[in-house]
Parts: sequence; structure tokens; C-alpha cells
Amino acid sequence: MSQVMPKTGSKPPTFSRGGIFRLKPVDSSEEETSGGLKRTMGLWQLVALSLGGLVGAGVFSLAGVVAHEDAGPGVMISFLIAIVASCAAALCYAEFAGMIPKAGSAYTYSYAALGEAVGWAIGWDLLLEYTAIVAVVAIAISGYLSYLADQIGLNLPDWMLGAPGTGSGHKVDLFAAALCLLLAYVLSRGTQGTARFETILVVIKLGIVALVIVAGAFHISGGNYSPFLPFGISGAISGAATTFFAVYGYDAMSAAAEESAEAKKVLPKAIMISLGIAALIYVAVCIVLLGMQNYQDINTKSPFSSALSSVGLAWAGTVVAVGAVIGITTSALANMLAVTRVWFSMSRDGLLPAWFAKNDAKRHVPTRVIWLVGIGSAIIAGFLPIREAADLTNIGILMAFIVVAVAVTVMRRTRPDLPRSFRTPLVPLVPLIGIAFSIWLIANLDWVTWVRFAVWMVLGLIVYAFYGYRNSAENDRGPTEEGTAHDSA
Repeated sequence: MSQVMPKTGSKPPTFSRGGIFRLKPVDSSEEETSGGLKRTMGLWQLVALSLGGLVGAGVFSLAGVVAHEDAGPGVMISFLIAIVASCAAALCYAEFAGMIPKAGSAYTYSYAALGEAVGWAIGWDLLLEYTAIVAVVAIAISGYLSYLADQIGLNLPDWMLGAPGTGSGHKVDLFAAALCLLLAYVLSRGTQGTARFETILVVIKLGIVALVIVAGAFHISGGNYSPFLPFGISGAISGAATTFFAVYGYDAMSAAAEESAEAKKVLPKAIMISLGIAALIYVAVCIVLLGMQNYQDINTKSPFSSALSSVGLAWAGTVVAVGAVIGITTSALANMLAVTRVWFSMSRDGLLPAWFAKNDAKRHVPTRVIWLVGIGSAIIAGFLPIREAADLTNIGILMAFIVVAVAVTVMRRTRPDLPRSFRTPLVPLVPLIGIAFSIWLIANLDWVTWVRFAVWMVLGLIVYAFYGYRNSAENDRGPTEEGTAHDSA
């Protein structure tokens, strides 16, 4: 039965392509818009930005936390599961990155393929998730700063060394909160300078990781791998749901598509190159960490430094701590950049106040949003334990992965004519693999995480109903344009 279209000038049905499921026009141009973001980043700067998000707290902190609490040596399986799921999603992101080279990542992709309400939900979701990721990484860095302070004999007051409940006398993680504000300052200085800074830190970080692997490889004891699954296979699966947060940095990089030169050509390459490098690093790091020290003895605040010290390599432990402080910073910076670009895109589309989308006239970055994110992440980092903050990030990113995988499949059917510089192989099989893994991992998250996520999404629906829907830029498009709105590629 054909759908009866509303008369010109009449209000379209709410639950229709003219209502909450209206599509964002597909803009495949790479031209800079007036007052918008500057295209300055090339392939290797994008790879560095992606690796900044991919290789961070997962290597220097989270691997130890998951091994100690959930999976034991089976943390290797945790990472392998997470990487397979991430790879399936990465292939979907790569297709969209080459098709719609605009800021916003999963928000922009889902808005163009599935409609405004879905785009809003994912965008609102990512605002919290990315901000929480910044906090998680800042907490990880704080653990290594505390380790360094102990090494040089600096006795810091207990109240400033961790969030409430993480230790005796802990009131706030001051190092972590201060770092979030410092990153906001760096990001506010402009994209080109930020990209250079990020690239330098990534090179240093990869050098430190290489040192960890080489130095630790000579001190592996096979006995430390037994029992391999002390918490059973369910522990490794539960650990995968947490470690997943460490292997989707390319998502943060895709949010910066509008600041990439030749985005349609280089973004898909950057996604696949960075994920391949990160996968090799994580497997090698897990083998070495769990080979050096029994999972029960791992210090979750500074796993690698303590593991190296336990085999007589105290000097290496100190070097790693210094490198971790420098290197993990790249992960926080990449994710802070991502959340500000999603927020910028939603505001430019009218779903959030346009005040947030105003860029600094000189540096061409959304400084208002940057500082709000800096303050928000500082509050989370200062007062939440790392595990709770990490689980908070995962549920939202997994939801985004599911939606992007669905969107790729839908766009293949609805817009087969759109030029694609990269095509996800074996559609719909690969997207279905990503969806299945993501649902599986979500199911293993703690119920408290679900409650927090649900509260945030309900708040988002209220904001959309009373502001976003009414102020959307798509309201300026007449009902007769609705059928062709998505044909502006």
C-alpha cells in the first residue's frame, strides 16, 4: 500500500521520514565551509590520532585490571574477542568515512542512513561515552604518576590520590582531574598544533611499548600462564566487554573527518592501518605482562611498572611509568577531540543550541565545547573508580557500533548509487558479525552500567523532544523536499 504524503505546507507525521526519521542530506564534498573546521591532517597524522586512542590505557593499565579481576592469563582471549568485534565494526566505519567525510562519526552516519531520532540517540550517547573515556585514561595516567611519586620518595597526601572508595583516605583523584583540564587547554590551541603534539607523543609511546615487550620477553615464566582461565571462560568474556574500550580508537579519529585532507581517500586507510598495528601490540603486551608476573600479584594501578620491577627491572619500570604518563595522554586527547566534534556537529545541525557550534575565529576549533568537556571529564575522573568509568564507556560505544553496522547494510540497499572509496566486504555478513559480538559484549556488562546508561538516554529523549526536534536544521526543509533531501551528494 502506498504511503499518503502530506499536502505541501502541512506538518508531516511525527513517526515518518518527514518527522523524527527525516534524513540528514549526504554531503560527500570535502570543501571547507565558512566558519567551519580546517582540513589539515594527512594519512599518518590520522593514523597517529587513531593509535592515540587505540594504544593507551588498554596497554598500560586496563590489561592488568582485567587480568587481575576477571580473566587471569585469559585476558589474551578477552582482547582477541574485542579485536574481532572491533575489526568488523571498523570495516563498517571505513565505508562511511570514505562516503561521508564530515565531522561527527557514528552520529553523522546514522543520521544520514537511519534518521534523525537514531542519529540523535547515538550522538547523545557518544557525548557521555567519549567524555567518560577521557576520564578513564586520565585515571590510568594518575596511577603511574602516583607510582613515580613513590619511586622518588615523594609522600603525597592520601586525599588526592584516588576517587572515594579506591583506597584509605581517598577523596579525589587530583592528578586525573587536572590532566583533563590540561588536555582541554591543548585542544583549544587548534587542530594543526594538536595533531603535531599527538604524533610526537604516539611515537614516544610506541617506543616505550617496544621497550616493554623486548625487556619483558626475556623474563617470561611459563608457570605464570597456569591456570590460564582461573575465572572460567565467562571471566574472559566479561573481560572482553571491558577491554573493548581499548580497541576502538579509530572511532575517535573518524569524528575528525572534517579536519582531514583528502578524507575520502585516507580515512579508510587510516582506520585499517591503525587497528592492525594495535591488534599486534595488544596480543604481544598481554603475553609479556602475564608471563612476567602472576595475575594475582599484578598491581592494578601501574601493572607494567610493577611487573618489570618484580623481575628485577626496576629501571625499566620507571621508564615505563614515565612513558605511560606521556603515552596514555594521546588516548585522552584523541577522545576529547572526538566528543567535541560530535557535539559541534549536533549543534550545527540544530539538535543542540547553535551557541556550542561557534568556532574560535583564529584557531577554528569549538573552544566552548572543549572547555565544557574538559570540566565534565575532570569531575568523572576525580570521583569515579577506573572500572566503573570504563564500563560506562563501553555500553554506549557498543550501541554506536551496532547502529553503524545496521546503517551500512541499509545504505547499500537505499543508496547503492553513492560513490564509495571503500566498501565493507561481505555485506551483510561482516556487519552482522559486528552486531552479534557487540550484543554479546553488552550482555556481559554490570546491571548498574545499564541503569546509568538508561538514565542518560531518558534525559536525552527529553532534550530531543523539547529542543532538538523543534530546532533541527531539517525543519527548514519543506515537506516536498523530504523525498530528495538525501540526494545532495
